[in-house]
Amino acid sequence: MTLRSRLAGAVDSAYERVLRREIGDGPDHVAIIQDGNRRYARSRGDDAPDGHRAGADTTERVLDWCADLGVEELTLYAFSTENLERPDDELEPLFDLLEDKLREFADADRVHDQGVCIRALGDVERLPGRVREAVDYAEARTAGYDDFTLNIALAYGGRNELLGAVRAVARDVAAGDLAADDVGVAEVESRLYRRPVRDVDLIIRTGGDERTSNFLPWHANGNEAAAYFCSPYWPEFSKPDFLRSIRTYEAREESWRRTRTKRATALVRALAEVELDEARAVAGRLRERLQGDATDDELNEALEAGGASTGEPAD
Repeated sequence: MTLRSRLAGAVDSAYERVLRREIGDGPDHVAIIQDGNRRYARSRGDDAPDGHRAGADTTERVLDWCADLGVEELTLYAFSTENLERPDDELEPLFDLLEDKLREFADADRVHDQGVCIRALGDVERLPGRVREAVDYAEARTAGYDDFTLNIALAYGGRNELLGAVRAVARDVAAGDLAADDVGVAEVESRLYRRPVRDVDLIIRTGGDERTSNFLPWHANGNEAAAYFCSPYWPEFSKPDFLRSIRTYEAREESWRRTRTKRATALVRALAEVELDEARAVAGRLRERLQGDATDDELNEALEAGGASTGEPAD
C-alpha cells in the first residue's frame, strides 16, 4: 500500500467518525433504489452482469451499516416490473444472481446471528420458477426472526401495486362484500403487495437521478419520507454516503419539528384569541343582565372561578 493510499484511508476513516458523531438514532426504515450498476460496468469496460455482481457486494455492506446504526428495516429495489422488458441476454444473468444471492443470504451466519427476516415485495409470480423457489427458501429459513427486516422488492411497481389494490376494493364493493363507506386506509393496505413492517422514513437513490421511480408510493410518499439522492453508482456507494443520507434525514426531521412547533404555537394563540373574544362577549352580556348589581371586580372573580379567565387583564 502506497503512502498516498494510506493517507486517503486515514482521511476517510476520520471523516466517517465525524459523520457518525453528527447523527443520532437515525430512521427506523430505509429504502434504497440501487441505481447505476450497468453504468458502473460500462465505465469499466465490463458487461452489465459484472455491474450487478459488484452491486450485490455493496448490498452486503449496507446490511452491516444498518446493523451498526440500529436501522430496523431495509427495503432494496432489486428488480422492477420495467426490468422485465430487458433483453434475455441481460435478464438471465440477473435472474442467476438473484437466485444465488437469495440462497446465500438465507444461509449466511450473520443473517442468523443478527436475526434478519428476509421478505419479498412485489409480483413475484412474474419471475422465473427458480427465482420464486429461492424466494420461498429465503423466507422460510428466516421466518422466525424479527430483530431486523430485509425486504427485497422483486418485480415491483408502485403504480401497479396501487392499481391492483383499487381493483380489489372495487370488486369487493361490487360483490357486496364491502360497503363503499367502509373503504379506508386499512382496506387499501390489506390489498397491497405484502407490506413493509414499518412506513418508510428515508429513500436513498444512487446513480445521480433525482426521482423515486414509482417506489413504495403508499408507504414512502404517504409517510412523507425524506429522500436523498447521490451521484455514486450503486457499486461505489460508500459508508460516508450512507451516513450523509442519515444526516440529511435527521436535519429534515429537526426542521419539521421546528415547523410543527411553530404551527402548534400559532394554533394555540389563535384559539386563545377566540376564547378571549368569547369571554369578553359573555362578560358583556352578564353585565347587561346584572344591571349594576355586581361590580366589575366581582364579575371578573366569577369568570375566573368558572374557568373563563384568559390570563390577561380586563379592559
